[in-house]
Amino acid sequence: MPATPHAPHALVTGGGRGIGRAIAAALAKRGMTVTVLGRQRAPLDEAVAAGDAHFADVADVANEAAIKAAIARAAERQPIDILVANAGAAESAPFAKSDAALFARMMDVNFMGVVHSIQAALPSMRTRPYGRIVAVASTAGLKGYAYVSAYVAAKHAVVGLVRSLALELAATPVTVNAVCPGFTETDLVAGSIDTIMKKTGRSREQAAAELAKHNPQGRLVTPREVADTVVWLCGEGAGAVTGQAIAVAGGEI
Repeated sequence: MPATPHAPHALVTGGGRGIGRAIAAALAKRGMTVTVLGRQRAPLDEAVAAGDAHFADVADVANEAAIKAAIARAAERQPIDILVANAGAAESAPFAKSDAALFARMMDVNFMGVVHSIQAALPSMRTRPYGRIVAVASTAGLKGYAYVSAYVAAKHAVVGLVRSLALELAATPVTVNAVCPGFTETDLVAGSIDTIMKKTGRSREQAAAELAKHNPQGRLVTPREVADTVVWLCGEGAGAVTGQAIAVAGGEI
C-alpha cells in the first residue's frame, strides 16, 4: 500500500508486533502514512510487506541517540504529525529481589523511551497545524500489581509525564494522551503466561485465566481494541481531549 501524499505522518515505536503493529495497521487503513520503529528488522519489514506500515527503521527507544536519529530520518521523508510511543517491556520479580539494574531497565525502556521519542519528534511537530502524541502505558500506570513494582513505577511515570506535558502544550495544536490497556493478547502477556505456568504448574488455559480474571469482562483485551482507541485520539474530533489516561480494560479501572 503506497503512502498517500500529504496524509498525516504517524510514527509508531514498537510497531513490529502486538499492540504497536495493530495501531500501525489501523492508522494506515485510515489513509495515514505510517513509519514503524523497533529493535528487530524482520517484524518491521513484515509489517511493511503486509501493508500495515509504509516505512520501517531499526532503533532502540532506550538509546537516546539511536531514537533521535531514526525519528530525524522519518521526518526527512515527511514531517511527523502523530507520535505513538508504544515500545515497552515487562519483567517480574518480588520487590525484595528487584535490584537497581531491574528498575533501571524498566525505566529506560518504558519511561525514558517515551521521553526520548517525544523529545525527538516534538520540535518539528509543534510547527505543524495538527499534532497528536499518544503514549501506550498500561493499567499498571493507574494501579498497582504485585511482583512488577519496577514496571508499575515506570508506567506511572509515563502517565505523570503525559499529564504535565499536556498542560505545557495546551496552547498549541498538539494533544498528549495515554492509553492504558489491561492484560492484552500480545507476546508480552504470552511471556507472563509462560512464567505463571513455570512457577505454578498450571496449564496454559489456567494461566491465561489468572490474568483474564483482572478484567470484569473475564477476558483478555485485543490489540485491535487498543488500536481503535488510539485512532480516535489521533483524529481531529479528539482535539479537546488532552492530558488523559484512558483505560482499555473491560472495567478493571
